[in-house]
Amino acid sequence: MPGSPTARRRRLAIELKKLREGHKLTCNEVGEALDWSGSKVNRLETGSGRVQPSDIDALCRFYCTTDELREFLKQLAKDSKLRGWWHAHGRAVPPWFSVYIGLEQDASSLRQYQCELVPGLLQTPAYTAELHRVTNQLAGEELERHVNVRMERQEILHREDPIDLWAIVHESVLRHHVGGRAVMREQLERMLMVSQLKNVTLQVLPFNAGSYPATGAFTILGFPEQADPDVVYRDGLTDAVYLEASADVSQYAKAFDTLRATASSPPQSASLIKRVLEEYSR
Repeated sequence: MPGSPTARRRRLAIELKKLREGHKLTCNEVGEALDWSGSKVNRLETGSGRVQPSDIDALCRFYCTTDELREFLKQLAKDSKLRGWWHAHGRAVPPWFSVYIGLEQDASSLRQYQCELVPGLLQTPAYTAELHRVTNQLAGEELERHVNVRMERQEILHREDPIDLWAIVHESVLRHHVGGRAVMREQLERMLMVSQLKNVTLQVLPFNAGSYPATGAFTILGFPEQADPDVVYRDGLTDAVYLEASADVSQYAKAFDTLRATASSPPQSASLIKRVLEEYSR
C-alpha cells in the first residue's frame, strides 16, 4: 500500500473512529466491552498509540466488519510502523516536524500562505542554511543535515505524480534580506524557475493589496483519497499545531480563497519578483 507511515497511521485512526461512531458508541463503552480502558480506544483513534494485529482483530470482531475491511486495517497498521526516509536524518527532523513531513509526502495538494519567509519547498540551499544558522545556531555537519532534509522534501514537486502546490507569499518575503543580496538573488531566481512548473502556482500579496485575513503563515494539506480529510498545519519555533476539525479547516480554506483573490495574478506576481530581483542586482 503506497503512502508514508504517518499518513497510514492517520488513515487507520480515522477508520477506527468511523467504525465506533457508526455504532454510536463512546470510547469507554467500547473499552468496557473489550476489557480495555477507554483511553486505549482513544489512543488508537488518535494515532498516538501503536496498534497491534490483535487489537484490529478484537475491534473487527466487536464491530462485525467484513474480512476485507479487517485485512485492510491490518495492512494500514503494518504500514504505519515503517520508517520514512526522513527518519534516517536523526535530530535534523524533530518529532513534531516528522509528523508534518510524513503528511506532506502523502499529500496530493498544498495550499500555503507565507507572510515572513520563502516556503520551504521553494527555498535554495543557501537560503535554508542561513535560516537554520540564525534560528537554530547550527553549523558544520549538523547544518548540512538540516539543509539536506529540506532539499529532499522538494522532490515531491518533481516526482512522477507531483504534488500540486499553490503558494502565496507576502511581498515582505521578497524584500526580507536573508543571507545577503547574493543569496536573495539566487532565491528569487529559484522561485521564478519553480513557478514555471505545471503543478506550481505562485502568487505575491503586494503591499498595496489592501485588507486581507490576518492569519499568519499556514498550510492546508489535501490528500488523494476522499476518506483522508484535509489538515491545516501551523508551525512555531519548537512545535506545531495540526487542525483537522471540519469547521477549522473550512475557516482556513475560506481565508486562503480570500488571499488568493486579493493577491496579484501569477503573471503579475512573476513581474513583481523580477522587479525586486533587479533591485538586488544593482
